[in-house]
Amino acid sequence: MARWHDGYAELLVEADGRPPLRIPLEIAASYRARTRGLLGRDSVDGALLLTPAGSIHTFGMRIPLDVAYLDRHLTVLAVRTMPPARLGLPRLRSRHVLEAAAGVMQGWGLRPGVHVEVTELSPPSSGR
Repeated sequence: MARWHDGYAELLVEADGRPPLRIPLEIAASYRARTRGLLGRDSVDGALLLTPAGSIHTFGMRIPLDVAYLDRHLTVLAVRTMPPARLGLPRLRSRHVLEAAAGVMQGWGLRPGVHVEVTELSPPSSGR
């Protein structure tokens, strides 16, 4: 699997026999981007992928989050809803953590055993 960089992509979720959902995804791969995460934000447009990551906290968050722990093959290990000011337990085999607004992951069909894909977007052209 290629190493990701900070930026934007699409999260593809195929669950429950539905056509794949394409969800806007922000990738936080650098130490600085992972540390910043969703701090200071009042909402989430799509989802944020923290990579590599095995656990998270919600100290300093303004909103509750849905959190999915993913293994190295991008298979969901666990999904939790976390209110602000909580410390998530580390998950064995977790290599990535997906964060989104509380309540949306159930609608996406994310649950343990579901495999997701990340499709990186090409950088926008300058138009010059």
